[in-house]
Amino acid sequence: MNKLIPKEILQELIANEELSQMGMNRLDMVPVLRLFTPDAACTWVLVSGEEVEGDVILFGCCDLGLGFQEFGNVSLRELETVRGKQGLPVERDLYFRPTVSLHQMAEDAEAANVISL
Repeated sequence: MNKLIPKEILQELIANEELSQMGMNRLDMVPVLRLFTPDAACTWVLVSGEEVEGDVILFGCCDLGLGFQEFGNVSLRELETVRGKQGLPVERDLYFRPTVSLHQMAEDAEAANVISL
């Protein structure tokens, strides 16, 4: 679909969104991918996505480097326009291999007193 999220990962995000619509809590899902700004402190750990009018609305935990995390939605189209302090675009963490749920990951980061997921 685009350079940021490969087709296989997008399909996994969409499948998770379908599970959430059948009643599974997205916070209990293991994240599918992590996006970040290499020249800023922004991180998005994402579990699901839904195609809407030529865009993909993603759900996960976002940390924009402001000292707190937030669960919510973000537009893939908007993420593609984000640039860090040196003008670098958002990247996908190629080595991200989560083993715990989104909720647990956010709790662990908060307990360790780290800003980013």
